[in-house]
Amino acid sequence: MKRVVRTWKRTSLIKKIAIGVSIGILLGLVFPSFHLIGLLGQLFVGGLKAIAPLLVFALVAQAISHQKANQKTHMSLIVILYVLATFAAAFVAVLVNYLFPLTLKLEKAASAELKPPQGIVEVFQNLFLKLVDNPISALASANYLGILFWALLFGFALRTSTKEIKGLVKASAEVTSQLVVWLIHLAPFGIMGLVFSTIADNGIGILKSYAYLILVLVGTISFLALVINPLISFIVMRKNPYPLVLTCLRESGITAFFTRSSAANIPVNLRLCEKLGLDKDTYAVSIPLGATINMGGAAVTINILTLAAANTFGIEVDFLSAILLSFVAAISACGASGVSGGSLLLVPLACSLFGIPNDLAMQVVGVGFIVGVIQDSCETALNSSTDVLFTAVAENAFWLEKPTR
Repeated sequence: MKRVVRTWKRTSLIKKIAIGVSIGILLGLVFPSFHLIGLLGQLFVGGLKAIAPLLVFALVAQAISHQKANQKTHMSLIVILYVLATFAAAFVAVLVNYLFPLTLKLEKAASAELKPPQGIVEVFQNLFLKLVDNPISALASANYLGILFWALLFGFALRTSTKEIKGLVKASAEVTSQLVVWLIHLAPFGIMGLVFSTIADNGIGILKSYAYLILVLVGTISFLALVINPLISFIVMRKNPYPLVLTCLRESGITAFFTRSSAANIPVNLRLCEKLGLDKDTYAVSIPLGATINMGGAAVTINILTLAAANTFGIEVDFLSAILLSFVAAISACGASGVSGGSLLLVPLACSLFGIPNDLAMQVVGVGFIVGVIQDSCETALNSSTDVLFTAVAENAFWLEKPTR
């Protein structure tokens, strides 16, 4: 037994996760009614979601309070990369529609409880209201825009405080980070439970009738992850981006694929940034911000499902209208919540551009939830892994010096 424990400790986290995935698939096929295994996945995701708001607040407040005068963090470049990549994703989805036009089988309606936004104005209104949310409420509800806003204010206020108080803030950030380290070590067991639940609840063949839609969605997301984002990275860094791209996909994308939540993957991304040796003052802000506005995968989902709906109802979409849709999708995607299925509720908003009524658009959302077992996992893997990717790319831009640590 001691030998097994020693071997397990020496094994890399990625290999442990691969073992967990394999065992989860096997148990889901052989013992689909043994739901106690699935509880491990719920506990793992619940733990990540619980600690992430505290971690973000502690790290951002600590980073700002200890920031030196004139210290460069390259946040403006990171935000530009986030926005550029999100629009590029929306535009690629438009091109994919012309190459591989889709139609949908609208057999199931979405739940009546879902309430999509009624327009761009509502999306922006919700975003701004999140900024001034009660800080305690923001922490409790994992409102990361609110958490970032209040953490920044607390950080700036703490700049004039004593060394003792700054030391206490730093200690709280370190303690919270250590809790995250312990939690991430449980990832193989948590992901095993998540995979078990997916296989046990849905089976292997439930998605056959939507295979073409899934193939187009996954293919588009893969093209973005392996071609478009590396191209953007190469332009900024002027060196081979693929070692960094593959590291982000392997160590961030895999966990995001199974948790299906950008918010839950924030602790994983922060640990990866630390492992990559990035500037803490930068990634403490860019990672939670990316979980909110870096939504290339969401833009793909919104555009492909909206254009598929237009094809289904015989609505001709000219190229200029498709470009307008890309802008709407990119802006709306920034308002998608960092939780499972957040992008789907923005499909009715995009459908309204082509006169598709809300009741029909909600049926499209229903299809989205059916394929969400695969679509949302791939979408989240792309979104979350590129948070780390563009943070690292900005720090290694060829025309900039690395920030002083």
